Amino acid sequence: MHPYINGNILLFVRKHSKKLLLFLLVLIGYYFCLPKQLFNDPTATVVESRQGELLGAKIASDGQWRFPGLDSVPKKFKTCILQFEDSHFYQHPGFNPISIAKAIKANISAGKHVRGGSTITQQVIRMSRKQKRTYLEKTIELILATRLEVRYSKEEILNLYASHAPFGGNVVGLGMASWRYFGLPPYQLSWAEAATLAVLPNAPALIYPGKNKELLLKKRNRLLKKILDKKAIDSTTYQLALLEALPKKPYPLPQIAPHLVENISKKHKGKRLAVTLDKELQNSVNAIVQKHHMLLKQNQVHNAAVLVMDVNTREVLAYLGNTNTDKAHEKDVDMVHAIRSTGSIMKPFLYAAMLDAGELLPEMLVADVPTQIAGYTPENFNENYSGAVKAKMALARSLNIPAVRLLQSYGLHKFRDQLNLFNLGGVSKPADHYGLTLILGGAESNLWDLCKTYASLASTVNHFSTTSSEYYTNEFTNPVLIQGEKVHFGEKSKEKTIFDAASIYLTFEAMKDVNRPEGNESWEFFDSSKEIAWKTGTSFGNKDAWAIGVTQNHVVGVWVGNADGEGRPNVSGVTSAAPILFDVFDVLPRAHWFSKPLDEFEDVLVCAESGYLATEICPNLYISIPRKQNSVNACSFHRKVHLDHHRRFLVNSSCTDLSMAKEETWFLLPPLMAYYYKRNNAAYQTLPPLRNDCRGTNLPAMEFIYPKNGSRITLAKNFEGQTNELILKLAHIKPATKVFWYMDERFLQQTTNFHEIGVVSSVGPHRITAIDALGNEVIITITIE
Repeated sequence: MHPYINGNILLFVRKHSKKLLLFLLVLIGYYFCLPKQLFNDPTATVVESRQGELLGAKIASDGQWRFPGLDSVPKKFKTCILQFEDSHFYQHPGFNPISIAKAIKANISAGKHVRGGSTITQQVIRMSRKQKRTYLEKTIELILATRLEVRYSKEEILNLYASHAPFGGNVVGLGMASWRYFGLPPYQLSWAEAATLAVLPNAPALIYPGKNKELLLKKRNRLLKKILDKKAIDSTTYQLALLEALPKKPYPLPQIAPHLVENISKKHKGKRLAVTLDKELQNSVNAIVQKHHMLLKQNQVHNAAVLVMDVNTREVLAYLGNTNTDKAHEKDVDMVHAIRSTGSIMKPFLYAAMLDAGELLPEMLVADVPTQIAGYTPENFNENYSGAVKAKMALARSLNIPAVRLLQSYGLHKFRDQLNLFNLGGVSKPADHYGLTLILGGAESNLWDLCKTYASLASTVNHFSTTSSEYYTNEFTNPVLIQGEKVHFGEKSKEKTIFDAASIYLTFEAMKDVNRPEGNESWEFFDSSKEIAWKTGTSFGNKDAWAIGVTQNHVVGVWVGNADGEGRPNVSGVTSAAPILFDVFDVLPRAHWFSKPLDEFEDVLVCAESGYLATEICPNLYISIPRKQNSVNACSFHRKVHLDHHRRFLVNSSCTDLSMAKEETWFLLPPLMAYYYKRNNAAYQTLPPLRNDCRGTNLPAMEFIYPKNGSRITLAKNFEGQTNELILKLAHIKPATKVFWYMDERFLQQTTNFHEIGVVSSVGPHRITAIDALGNEVIITITIE
């Protein structure tokens, strides 16, 4: 630059330094005069479905229904508000001198305030400042409005206005106003509805009933006429808009998933969030539960919860935290996360664990007989005994006694440690606190974590089948609730995460068998063409009823009961929760059954009758089991026996030439198991009696049912104050055999066919002896306390 010019600039700066400094300070002040955050008011928590539809909202902490800012202003409302408030919005720099002049003239002429000259930009400033309306304040607003125009685009300013304008009462912003007065989202408003809302911020009190309705109608119709004149709408639309009535009463906000909204508001207060819920499915679940609630409450059962998850994405598709009961019956308690007794719902975890450990085969028989372990006496739900039952059927029928015996065999502490891997809320105490009741509901958990675990098990099988027979390191991860979030399953690995895919697959196969009618079960409410692995559970005292079902694509969990813990007769997983479960699956897409993870299986030869590993004398068959080191014993229930040529008596070398006898393989259960087994299995054949001229063998003939050896028993007193009798009961392989009973070497009596007696006994230790007519003897010792 020329030296002469530089000199002039320096001279000018020196001459006007104070003015320039003042100008610079003004410029800096102007730049910083507008707060970074215009609005600091708390907002409502707004929850939308995966489709962007409103599921519910929670009011802002200041008691105002103020939704978070809109993403954009709908076209109809934009047209209406601009024509009503600021038709030159896109031309002015934040204020309109002509409008201001007209307003001043009109107000002076009227002697009062009859017209405003503020632009939408100025109104945004006024709403953010909340100051008294004075001429000084209007001057400040004008300056700030020009600054706002510099910082934001016109669309952003319009968005701020629509999000924070008052619409009467405690309704703030277009988002809430459209729901409150028309029950619609903003983008679904008609021209008449948009025009009605456009005139409200100017006079919010017009929305209230009474004479104001006529004034509101006139203002709306004038605005519609103006829009018609501007050719924003045609005459037909205009005429139809005039016919629309004004809102008569406020609409309630949608409350499609209120407990989820409450849950979200604790972590994301004041935000607008889209969640993974499918609105159509959520509405279907709500209707299903409402229908069943009408029946349940007749039995004074008032609460229920349902959770639906996508197995493959772990997204929550439906979330019903409670029924639409009243406050007296705890309607606000979110039962999806409530800690409740699990009943039998965790039995499949033990089944899978034992298959995975090589300690169980699906077909092997487990004992279902009267059992007492360290003073604990479990009972089946139906209070009956099967004697012996296949392991997979014990799970399918949810038998308690086999489950307890299997848990004792597997190891209580080992199983309790494995449950830690599932991160089940409520399962927080050591194994000794729960004891063997752990598998029958002694522990507590919640629907969320149980469904999460079943989904992870299902996903393990799916991933193994869709990869190169691999697992994921983070398979047992938390579900997803926020739309757009993705589950990270971790890295691929050849090592199983918790259970191998084959063990899980066989567990689901056993659970699927529940769907088949057997015994006294009747599933008339179930569409048997659908393949679903499902399990029910009922807590002690009929307080909690559970049902969880799994397919390749979905997990559905149901809890039914009373939130206050009151038990009710006939409340069970089968009768109360399962019907809801099946109704929910009916509205879900049909899914194929799980693909069998072939690489994790191997074929083994097992006994066709006992299910244990086959011996050379067993009838046998091949079954697929998890490929691993197996510790299941060989079958011990088949024995070679010798019969006379009529097959009526057992014989042995003491009474006949065995080369002349008939040698057969006989399926023989221990006496106690056989006693109950043959009641339910007509084909079961007991051994023929030993021929009289033969000496006895070492085959066990008798076993005590009650009491067990070493028991400590307290006898109750009857109404007359007398001590009740001690009941003695045993099972004999041949019930018709005479049995002679002794207590402390004192003969009591003899029995035939039904081996059960009552005896009065004193306090202290006693020795009980039973001897049958063939000389077989069984002895136990007990203590009466």
